Amino acid sequence: MTVPRAWNWREWPEALPAQAVLAWGEAAMRLLARVAAMPVEQQARFRITASLDAVVLIGAEDELPWVANAGYAAPHPDAPEIWLPTLWQPDVPGDLLARALVREFQRQPLLLWRSPAVVMPLDRALPVSAAVLARVNACKLGV
Repeated sequence: MTVPRAWNWREWPEALPAQAVLAWGEAAMRLLARVAAMPVEQQARFRITASLDAVVLIGAEDELPWVANAGYAAPHPDAPEIWLPTLWQPDVPGDLLARALVREFQRQPLLLWRSPAVVMPLDRALPVSAAVLARVNACKLGV
């Protein structure tokens, strides 16, 4: 989904604690491979959602895998219905932006990403399992 914009991005004074890792294309495939290689007990502590070209893995900061060319996200401290990059924030009040985005997209939480500029719903994230990973892997991830 494209992002309606009448605002800009600025850096957070301090990075937010990551609660999700987001990857596109080849990085998404590497992320899926990392998750598939984890022990089942560790996989079960994550939730996952995907679009045709992106994968979002949600979990505890200290357990999120590192993947080259991936980004990290977290809920906005003042508006948890929107998730943002851990290093970037909109230059408008979070609560106002959240209300506008939720009204526009009729879903929440929503991941608002800087580049590429997209809004991705997180409300359908599923607990990671072998069956869910197989389903995500079967999607065309744009690679």
